[in-house]
Amino acid sequence: MTIYVSNLAFQAGDEDLRNLFIAYGKVASAKVVTDTETNKSRGFGLVEMPNDSEGEQAIKKLNGATVEGRSISVTIARPRERTTFRRRNNSW
Repeated sequence: MTIYVSNLAFQAGDEDLRNLFIAYGKVASAKVVTDTETNKSRGFGLVEMPNDSEGEQAIKKLNGATVEGRSISVTIARPRERTTFRRRNNSW
């Protein structure tokens, strides 16, 4: 199960994210998403938990929890939507 976590503190790293979820079961991976140009956190991340029931329990317990002064949102991750870009007036 892939879990989406938003409203993370910008100083939070991968290990901080992993530590939030490890109390609820096995964590296969935890990644805070960073900006490609600045390498700074974008304030959200993804956690992969192989056991769905453990993942559901983590979502139930952590959604709305205050972490580093911020109320985080924890949900099941949805597939990323493809976006298309259109040129205006045939120019970039």
